[in-house]
Amino acid sequence: WSPRGADRFYNLAQSGYFTDIAFFRVLDGFVAQFGIHGDPKVNQAWRLATIQDDAVKQRNQRGSIVFAKTGQPHSRSVQFFINFQDNFGLDNQGFSPFGRVVEGMSVVDSLHSGYGEGGPGGRGPSQDRIEQEGNPYLKRAFPKLDYIQRAVVQE
Repeated sequence: WSPRGADRFYNLAQSGYFTDIAFFRVLDGFVAQFGIHGDPKVNQAWRLATIQDDAVKQRNQRGSIVFAKTGQPHSRSVQFFINFQDNFGLDNQGFSPFGRVVEGMSVVDSLHSGYGEGGPGGRGPSQDRIEQEGNPYLKRAFPKLDYIQRAVVQE
């Protein structure tokens, strides 16, 4: 569906990137976002490592896994989200799903959403502070966040 996106996700998983990664933006009825690393040095290394956009070939339906991006072309890097519901409005905004949760969506549904949108506009974590301070900031200020312990690639 999204070959560049799938390749980046695969390589991140293969390299061990997804170890102790927080779901830092969980918005009921919308998305659960993750991907900023808990180690600021790792964030610095990946900060500008963007990939080209992929055409949208699948809908942003419940359970699809998608790269987060800015409004700029080719701005996908290491942040992702899982759709809690059908978010078809994201299709024509260039959000290209590259995978789908096929088992365990109930776990995604149970992620802590009490912090809401991130700062400075919301009560949730500031993405800038996560990048700069990492997991010590998150675990101190947002102790109810859920984390990916580790992700592995199985052939």
